[in-house]
Formats: sequence, C-alpha cells, structure tokens
Amino acid sequence: MSYIDFDKNRPLDVIPMGRVAIDFNPVDYFKTLAESDTFKKYVGGSPANIAVGLARLGKKVGFIGKVSDDRFGDYVTEFFKKEGIDVSHITRAENGEKIGLTFTEILSPTESSILMYRDGIADLMLRPEDVDEEYIASAKALLISGTALAQSPSREACLKAMYLAKKVGTKIIFDIDYRPYNWKSKDEIAIYYSTVAEKSDMVMGSREEFDLTEAIIEPGRDDKATSEYWMSKGNKIVIIKHGKKGSTAYTKDGSFSIKPFPITALKSFGGGDGYGSAFIYSLLEDMDIIDCLEMGSASASMLVAAHGCSLFMPTVDEIKAFIKESKEKYGDMVARA
Repeated sequence: MSYIDFDKNRPLDVIPMGRVAIDFNPVDYFKTLAESDTFKKYVGGSPANIAVGLARLGKKVGFIGKVSDDRFGDYVTEFFKKEGIDVSHITRAENGEKIGLTFTEILSPTESSILMYRDGIADLMLRPEDVDEEYIASAKALLISGTALAQSPSREACLKAMYLAKKVGTKIIFDIDYRPYNWKSKDEIAIYYSTVAEKSDMVMGSREEFDLTEAIIEPGRDDKATSEYWMSKGNKIVIIKHGKKGSTAYTKDGSFSIKPFPITALKSFGGGDGYGSAFIYSLLEDMDIIDCLEMGSASASMLVAAHGCSLFMPTVDEIKAFIKESKEKYGDMVARA
C-alpha cells in the first residue's frame, strides 16, 4: 500500500538537504582518540550519507548544501559525482568557512563517541537564495536534516525549501538528526524542529529527538501520543527509534515494529543513515511498511558492522542477501517484533 503519494513523473527521487562533512575513523581500533594514530577519511554527515545510500540503491538523487572552497570541498563533490548524485546545487562557501570535521572514537563495538568541529562551518552558511523552486519541483521528495536548522542562514534556507516543497507538491521527509553542536537552547530546538515536523509528510527520529521536538508543545508524551499528534498535523508516517530495542512506524493503518538484525558490530554509529536510506528507497518502491522496516533494519545492521558510513552503503542485492542469510540462520521472524 502507498502511504505517501509521490509524483512518479519527476526526474529526481529525493533531494536531501543539509550537512556534508568529512569523517575520520580510527584504523587502530578500540583506543581513545588520544591513543589513535591512524585514521581513514570518508564523506560524512547524515543527509550526505542518506544521499549516497539512496544512490547505491538505484535512486536518482540530488543535494542542496554548501561546502568549503578548498580541496576538501572538491573531495566531497567528486565523491558525490562518482556515486551518481547531482551536485548542481552544492555551492561553495564564500568567506573562508570550512567543511565540518568529525573524529570518531571507537572504544568497543558498543561504545563510540564523536568529536565534531562545527565552528565557522560551511554547511550552516547555506542561504535562502541557494534554494531554487524549479529544483525542488524536480524531485518526488525533499529530505530536511534537523542539523541544518541549528543556525542562520541555513535554517532560513531550509524553511524556504519547506514552503516551496509544499507549494509545488514535493513531499517532505524530516529526519530530526539531533546533534548538540551549534544550538543555543532547548527552546530554539523545539521551535524549529516542530515548525518543520508540522509541515512534513514523514518524520523520523529517536525518542530523545521527539522529546526535544515536543518540549514546548507537550513534554513527556509516550510513543502513541507522539505519533497521533504528528499524524494529526498531516504526517502519513511517523518513525520512532529505540536503538537496540528496534523501531516502530506509525501509519493510519496502525503501528508496525521491527527489531535490529543480529550482527557483530564494529561501532555504535552510522546505522541510522543506512536505516533511513533503505526505508525511503522501499517506500518509493511501494513496499509494505513492514518490508520497508525490514530493509531499513537490515541496512542499519550492515552499517554498524562496517568501518565507515558513506563508502559502505549497501546495494539492494546486498541488503536482500543479508536478510536471506539472517533468516536462514535465525529464522524468518528474526527481526519482526
């Protein structure tokens, strides 16, 4: 059943919008950042990872963002081009702002942390004039990442894109994607998150992220109340994630839950971007919601077992093979809640 009525005639499937960064992940595992000497460089940032994930899954993907006007800016745009992502609306910072750098600390398969350099950052310099109505209208869906709402002028660029998407009938997917960096207060977070969530067609986030979104409206909601509220505002799908406990998609037909596929993890981050890209792909393919969740959960497990994120985004065949192998090993209902 199709829960979101995408315009099938548009040339692009999804345009993610927001953060592009560079991840440095340690090659010498299970040491502190102080002890690590060697790092592997990857394109990072949640919307960037989702863009790559969707492209690997065969979707036509664009991007709206801003990168540094230097070799690192070249690196990420060239990587996108190689993945088949349209980079015509990735612009360069004009005042020396640099691309975000993320150093990850992998202390164990279940204990990881992230050190972000986010001051004077290029992606938050995205301006409203960088957002083009014709480009928004060329896509079935616009994905807005919550990190892009943290600071002006990026937040105004996102709000312009949101209103243009409503105007031209492009569906809006809101990935809350909370990071503490660059925000000034919890009130500020709640104001901008709720503004976009009220206009979106699908919103996804963790329980913590929904708590931040709802902090002014009505603190302390449970998942059912959260889903009912955002669906009353026009969302067709509300996804609430609970980490290792799994996730639930709420729709007009009820709730559907999934558990993580068993995996030997290497790190505790990156799964959400694999989940998001595979779920959105499956939704565009008109799969049943439980199958969308299964694809998302499988991709998430594959990503936490990989050293990086963008470079390791799986193909459709790889996800399906992983699901088949997991079911043969653990049973057909391995990930069904």
